[in-house]
Amino acid sequence: MTTAMENCGFATALRAIEGKWKVDILCELGKAARRFGRLRQAIPLISEKMLAQQLRELEADGLVSRTTYPEIPPKVVYALTERGAALNVAAAALCKWGEEFGGDNKVRPEARVVAAG
Repeated sequence: MTTAMENCGFATALRAIEGKWKVDILCELGKAARRFGRLRQAIPLISEKMLAQQLRELEADGLVSRTTYPEIPPKVVYALTERGAALNVAAAALCKWGEEFGGDNKVRPEARVVAAG
């Protein structure tokens, strides 16, 4: 990628959601704040290790907040930040586009697999 392309807003958005499960996590947190176990139940094919890793990356990117409550056992809740909610709106538009045009076979099959993650 050229420097101009790397600094493009679209490329920045794609880097923020790269990873097989980030869009799924963002969509779930778009419905409501969730605890780890609840996220794990909502995305049954993701491993605990992968969920933890993806949540850490989303938190580092400022898309997800992690709140720990001083209870025993500790209660941890993940929620979208304002930035994450804004990205969710954009991702919803891409999902709608994919649903509308993804079945017309004009997108290369390997591109659909990569996009689906």
